[in-house]
Amino acid sequence: MGRILLGLVLGVVLVPLAVVAWFQFDPVPVAVADAPFPHERQVTSYLLRARINREMVKTPPIQPDEDNLLAGAQVYRDQCAVCHGYHGKPSVMGGHMFPSAPALWQKHGNSDVVGVSDDPPGETYWKVVNGIRLTGMPAFKETLTGDQMWQVSLLLANADKPLPPSAVEILRGDLQAPPSLIATPQAKPKK
Repeated sequence: MGRILLGLVLGVVLVPLAVVAWFQFDPVPVAVADAPFPHERQVTSYLLRARINREMVKTPPIQPDEDNLLAGAQVYRDQCAVCHGYHGKPSVMGGHMFPSAPALWQKHGNSDVVGVSDDPPGETYWKVVNGIRLTGMPAFKETLTGDQMWQVSLLLANADKPLPPSAVEILRGDLQAPPSLIATPQAKPKK
């Protein structure tokens, strides 16, 4: 009985003290250039995937027609390109984030997958709405409308398919979408 009690005390007292000492005296890997914690990527990706699978919308409320793809290209250019890069132009700072911001207009190795075009649009929409903690991916639910978030999500889901030429021009940073296609964020009602 004494050994069990001693083990319990050691576990409850010494383990937290060791963690606090580590945080105080050893450089904790919190900088972008630091090596990740052991199994950090596996743990966080498992938890993220479980949450997305539980909450994502399966069927988009809008279609990836030309107007929505053009509007999505404008949203992407204005909100996403700084971290994820333009069409044919990688981001200057996205690779210096931890984890690196994925290049959304480049193919994955030898596959035909471009960016996140292999993810369902609902998964991309969930990430745009909610953001992802500790990655630099912000939540856009307070700054973009639902339509805008769906437009950019559908655009990215179709990144491996031919896009309207004017959308590609916008994505290269060359052209502004017509004002009639740019949705204006709605003011949030006060509670």
